Order: sequence, then C-alpha cells, then structure tokens
Amino acid sequence: MTADQTADLTPIDRTALLEGLVISAHAAGKAIWDIYNSAFDVTVKADASPVTLADTAAEAIILADLARLAPLIPVVAEEEAAAGRIPNVGRQFFVVDPLDGTKEFVQRRGDFTVNIALIEDGHPTLGVVYAPAKDRMFAGDVTAKIAWTLEVSPDAALSTATARRPLAVRTPPSEGLTAVASKSHNTPQTDAYLAAYPILDRVSVGSSLKFCLVAAGEADLYPRLSPTCEWDTGAGHAVLSAAGGKVLALDASPLLYGKPNFFNPGFLAAGPLDPIAATPFMD
Repeated sequence: MTADQTADLTPIDRTALLEGLVISAHAAGKAIWDIYNSAFDVTVKADASPVTLADTAAEAIILADLARLAPLIPVVAEEEAAAGRIPNVGRQFFVVDPLDGTKEFVQRRGDFTVNIALIEDGHPTLGVVYAPAKDRMFAGDVTAKIAWTLEVSPDAALSTATARRPLAVRTPPSEGLTAVASKSHNTPQTDAYLAAYPILDRVSVGSSLKFCLVAAGEADLYPRLSPTCEWDTGAGHAVLSAAGGKVLALDASPLLYGKPNFFNPGFLAAGPLDPIAATPFMD
C-alpha cells in the first residue's frame, strides 16, 4: 500500500491548490444538494454502511479536479477504496470523503460534509470541509497557519459568497468545557472519558462539522473513541490544526496518516488544552 517513503514531495503552489480544493468541494456539494432534494436510492456496502448516488457523483467530481490540480499526487477516496481501488502512497497523498455523514444525508438531516485533505509526511497540511445544507465552507493551511470559514450556498457562485472570516480555537472557559460528540457513534467509553473533564455543555452534531466547531472556538473537546478511516478525519484535522488546535491518537500521541488500511482506532481533537489519553477508558 505504501511507496518509497524517501521520495521528494511534489512541489505545489499551496495557495492555488487550496483555492482549487475549495472550488472542487463546492461543486461536489452542489451535486450532493441536487440529489438530496430529489428522490434517491440507498444501497449498502460490504461494511454495512449506506451509499447513495450523491457519494459517487461527488467523488467523481473531486477525483477529476484533483487529477487536473495535482496529477502527480495519489488520491485515497472512500468509494474508490470500497471498490478495492487504492493507490500506493508515499510522503504525499490526498484523502477524500465525498459525503461524510451519509446516514445524516439519508435521514435528511443537515449534518453532512464534503472533505478533501492533503497529507504530507503523515500530517494533514491542507483541508477543506463543506457543509452544503449549512451553507458553510471551512478551509485551512497548516503550514501557513491560516484557517477561515465563509457562508456559501450550493446554488450560489463562490464569487458572490460572503467574506471569509478567520477561525481560531478559544482558550477553555473557566466555567467549564463544551464537548462535541457524534450523533451516530456515541459509546459508554466516550461518556466515561468526558466524565473526567469539567463539561458544562455537550453538543451533538454529525460528520466532520465537529472538528470545525472546535476550530471556530465554539467547543473545546471532541473525543472519538470508536474507529474511523483517514478520509473521515483528514480535512477536519487540517482545518483544526490550522486554527491552532490539535488531533491526537487515543494514547495522546500525534495522529498520523498513511497507516495500514488507512484505519484510525479513534482520536482526540481539542483546542489549546492537552487531552488526557483515552486508552484507560477503552476496556
């Protein structure tokens, strides 16, 4: 699955590439939105997760755009991976989740996102998260330490979108923390883990929007103690890191990418606070 780890990184214009990822995510979001507002069929993949035409249509748009924007950089995309089409990767690759939160999409709740991220030397360095039902785009360049959000509907032109607003994590408030958690994947272990903190409020949202709430300074902690894949987390990880936050593995070490099968056992996302290791809560 991995290639020569000593190969040089492909030179890129980071600013131009991030703008291209934003345009691609918006176009994919438009395709998703059109299907969301129509009758659509739902099928089940081998792992029992749902998939729709929106997943495949959005992924096709993104793959075509990445082939034009960065043809030398391999892409690991969720539906391609489900079909067994996984490229060899080295120091630099993209991870794509064309529709994160398919369960939310199928149930016609708005917490679903388009996710595109560039991974370099095991770390997400560019990321875009677009929530078409929320009219929100989030983007981050970790190298430049720039993260921003804007309001743009899937039917609007990006040129007519509202101004970009910077994102930054907040200092944890003294009166207690706000935690975000999954709507679909809460566990007793998560409840036990959060009990170790002075949690004042707990917000339940779907998809990679949880990373974005922390990046926007609207929450402080997002633990996920159940498995995910790297395409689920890469874009949100990049946005949060660019906004001054962090995403760690369950043992509180850095969460790295390019792991076997692109599998995450779990992770801990936060703003400035240093999360305690979750491994003692996993038994």
